[in-house]
Amino acid sequence: MRSVVFKNTLPSRSTIPPATPSRTISESLMDENIEIAETIINKWDSDSSAYAKVTSLFHDDRHEAKRYLNSVRDLQSAMKHLVKANSGSDKIVMVQNLMQLAMKKLEKEFYQILAANRDYLDAESVSARSSRSSAARSSVSDFEDEDESEEDEFRFSSEPVSLMVRVSMVAMADLKAIADCMTSAGYGRECVKIYKIIRKSIVDETLYHLGVERLMSLSQLQKMDWEVVELKIKTWLNAAKVAVKTLFYNERILCDHVFSASVSIRESCFSEISKEAATSLFGFPEIVAKCKKTPEKMFRILDMYETISDLLPEIQSIFSYESTSTVRSRAITSLHKLGEAVSLTLTDFETAIQKESSKASVPGGGVHPLTRYVMNYMTVLADYSGALADIVVDWPLNLQTALPEPYFGSPHELDESPVSLRFAWLVLVLLCKLDGKAELYKDVALSYMFLANNLQYVVVKVRTSNLKILLGDDWVTKHESKVKQYAFNYERMGWNKVIASLPEDPTADISPDHAKDVFKKFSATFQEAYKKQSSWIVPDPKLRDEIKVSVARKLGAAYGEFYKRNRVGLESFAKYAPDDLGNYLSDLFYGTGSSGSVSSSVSSSSHSRGRRGGH
Repeated sequence: MRSVVFKNTLPSRSTIPPATPSRTISESLMDENIEIAETIINKWDSDSSAYAKVTSLFHDDRHEAKRYLNSVRDLQSAMKHLVKANSGSDKIVMVQNLMQLAMKKLEKEFYQILAANRDYLDAESVSARSSRSSAARSSVSDFEDEDESEEDEFRFSSEPVSLMVRVSMVAMADLKAIADCMTSAGYGRECVKIYKIIRKSIVDETLYHLGVERLMSLSQLQKMDWEVVELKIKTWLNAAKVAVKTLFYNERILCDHVFSASVSIRESCFSEISKEAATSLFGFPEIVAKCKKTPEKMFRILDMYETISDLLPEIQSIFSYESTSTVRSRAITSLHKLGEAVSLTLTDFETAIQKESSKASVPGGGVHPLTRYVMNYMTVLADYSGALADIVVDWPLNLQTALPEPYFGSPHELDESPVSLRFAWLVLVLLCKLDGKAELYKDVALSYMFLANNLQYVVVKVRTSNLKILLGDDWVTKHESKVKQYAFNYERMGWNKVIASLPEDPTADISPDHAKDVFKKFSATFQEAYKKQSSWIVPDPKLRDEIKVSVARKLGAAYGEFYKRNRVGLESFAKYAPDDLGNYLSDLFYGTGSSGSVSSSVSSSSHSRGRRGGH
């Protein structure tokens, strides 16, 4: 820790000539101040003192450092007085020489403090010091007052102060005191030069360790594999947040504090230290936005858009100087270019759905790969609804016709939300495409099953993701009803022939021969439907169970009454008991096709009934 013990190095008043009638009191005081300054400045002159060569004034004795700075101010006052009183005085040359020695020493001290405290002048310490200082006082114009305030902050703080913050606070106070002194003496240029060199190297080094590379050209970026570019984007996302919230924020606070006496100097310093690095940092997203666009790239582009959008208020605050306006402009330009890239990619995504041209039908009427891809993509996209809401305002969806209400729920609700409208439109494009895919099936029942499966997949994805927030409860409810309608149409087309094989009134009295024909016809049509549908699939468990229960209920109701009334004496023709129909149906809709036909099931079931006898 630094010594805070006073060292009496001032010359004795007995060495100062007394005032005479020809010498005013002010002249005597001036001579005294010059002699005091000469003593302390020579004491710390590295060229004439081996001790001063290896020892830091500000580190060795802070109170002596205060006297040193006060002596420099006294020399300034003496210089002004001498020039005004007698511009040819020999004392002017002596005072100038002393001033040069003092500035050389202060320049060295300034450099040493900056270099020695590289690790302590970080964002956490600097911002902590800044908040404490602003709470303790509105401004500090004198080194001695500031030093006492620092001690008061340590002594009376209600919160514990870490060693790093303590060192940072002292270093910032020393840097400001030296900068104020050198600037007022007309040596601000030398001070600023040292500050810029050291702090700029810290900024550049920090960005290098964060993985920020020199800004590359569009052609260089386009030659890279997307995996490499994506890795660079992930690195940039982290670096941008640290750079804005920590690095540049820290530099702005430190620069404003050290050079608080001059607005122009602190602007010049901060601009030269950070402008080049920040401009390069915020230029990278613009280059990425100009690369070839594919749907797979959109999420990384949205990540960058969100990052810049979130950081923009801080960017505008930190780089508020006119000389750093290019940084603000570059960030805003990158934000705009990223938004434009997202909008174009959304359009390309829509076009890709519309132009999907596969002619092969999905086996068993299952979920189409296009459905999976589009909905999985959109569920992730919905997580960026905040950014997309800002983007689609600038690039709205241009529809030639009004949206059909059955697909979208409440039109009024969607009209008020452009981003919801855009998502609803993309879902409609997919559903229209699926309508065309359903026509590839020659079996109408299977085409309805395909539509039910795919719409169910869409509805589940919407209901279990942020898409539900965007599309609304009405949308989900109406499309769930649509799934039920498709399932009903499947049942009607897939099992109508089986149900039609039974009499309209299954309880009516008919002849045994007629009943035998009905049993034969029912068995044949049921076996045909069962065999055909054994390879069909319903991936969603809930929908699969609902369809099975519904089919079993309809078949059981009609066949059960007929079986109960006419089975006696015709057991050999009544291959199926009503209770067994559900067992046969339970094999369906797994897409395995393992059942093939019902012959084995029928044989097993008949054998089972034979064991039960007359039950």
